[in-house]
Amino acid sequence: MAEARKGLVTTNTQSPAHSVEPREVEIPTGWKYKSLKLGPITIPWYASPESQLILVSFVCFLCPGMFNALNGLGGAGQLSKNAYASDASNSALYATFAVVGFFAGTVTNALGIRIALSFGGLGYCVYVGSYLCYNHTHNLGYIVFAGLLLGCCAGILWSAQGAIMMSYPPEKLKGRFISWFWIIFNLGAVIGSLVELGLNIHTSDNDTVSDGTYIGFLVLTFLGACLSWTLVDAKHVVRRDGSRIILMKHPTWKTEILGLWETLWSDPYIILLFPMFFASNWFYTYQFNDVNLAQFNTRTRALNSTLYWLAQMFGALIFGLALDFPYIRRTTRAKAAWVVMFVFTFAIWGGGYVFQMKYTREDTALENHFEYDWKSNGYVGPMFLYIFYGFYDAAWQTFMGAISNNSRKLANFAGFYKGIQSAGAAIIWRLDGLNSPPPYMNMFASCWVLLAGSLVIALPVMILKIKDTVPVEEDLKFTDETIEDVIGHEVIYYSPEREKV
Repeated sequence: MAEARKGLVTTNTQSPAHSVEPREVEIPTGWKYKSLKLGPITIPWYASPESQLILVSFVCFLCPGMFNALNGLGGAGQLSKNAYASDASNSALYATFAVVGFFAGTVTNALGIRIALSFGGLGYCVYVGSYLCYNHTHNLGYIVFAGLLLGCCAGILWSAQGAIMMSYPPEKLKGRFISWFWIIFNLGAVIGSLVELGLNIHTSDNDTVSDGTYIGFLVLTFLGACLSWTLVDAKHVVRRDGSRIILMKHPTWKTEILGLWETLWSDPYIILLFPMFFASNWFYTYQFNDVNLAQFNTRTRALNSTLYWLAQMFGALIFGLALDFPYIRRTTRAKAAWVVMFVFTFAIWGGGYVFQMKYTREDTALENHFEYDWKSNGYVGPMFLYIFYGFYDAAWQTFMGAISNNSRKLANFAGFYKGIQSAGAAIIWRLDGLNSPPPYMNMFASCWVLLAGSLVIALPVMILKIKDTVPVEEDLKFTDETIEDVIGHEVIYYSPEREKV
């Protein structure tokens, strides 16, 4: 048997009671722990946090990524100006997600990461298949059922993804891990949109996308569900220094609901973040249905969708690296990020206001209404507006993901975030699907006001509550349970009532 490799591990909690001197630990042998060198590039071993994060990112690449690509077309690719089926399905999806989110942690704990991700992926297969069925049968009931099912499955998939994202990244690299995930995840939507573009490139009118588009997405989402089985158990994941990760278990549904109340009591400032949570998925309906679907033909919608998700990749990369910039204090970075987001909100959505002034919902209902093709005069301006919408979305989501660097608080905040975000999405999809939906300008105004207003309301949190770092004993504090931090063969116990033993 080969000798195990050695590595140094240091635990620095900024507290003498919880400190461990640097010491040599053994890194396991076997194929899971062998790095691969490709010229100057070293690929981390399979059971490393980086490799596992990439695998999870590709699961989301193939499942939620394809979902985003499909919905990015507006109406999920259905007949022009007829987004009723998509609105009904997505409203059911997010309404279910808002409720199931509270129970998803319990299910994820019981099933484990791999099964939870796989089960979640299957929901995306059914969702895509329902649109293929709708193309031929117009079975509205089935498409609404698929939305309800996906609301359950997506809640579980994102719960499993959240457990990994909270547990695997070290604090100093959290923004970078988030940006990696968003880049790969949004690459799925980019590739999916390119598939749509390739299959519909000669469709210059505005019609339902081809069956081949839905079949291709059905295959890809199924592959995503299968890919989740390639993950290793968290207990086998080893960092470069030989230390092992602490998998943050989601609270049960009972303790999560109680935890929400306790969080409100102990951290009432979270209420100031509720508008940001509510706004975080609100604008998708307007951008996909009321801009892309309303103003562009099929192949141009596919091109716009490709550029939108590509801009998200760059936005996630830029903001992720900026939020991890080591030479500026975390508190300073947070305030600077708030200023940048505020400027972006007025610059980008101000451009959106100028574009929205050019058409109304009544105009798009006319048979002779002008629809942009990529060959049309004047297309370049709206194209760049849509690109900036995508960049803004990635910046917003990455900014929110780095509001706190306390994993326990993030776990508690997640319950509020999932529920409020999904409730907002359910409302806006339903509003757009009414028999007499609000005017486009009203939909636009609701997005702009929510985004700008929520930033102002959250400003006290940026100024007063964000810390430069969080000590491990605070980050890992539970009310009545003990956490085991496994480092090599030593187990360190953390508890509010006792010292390290």
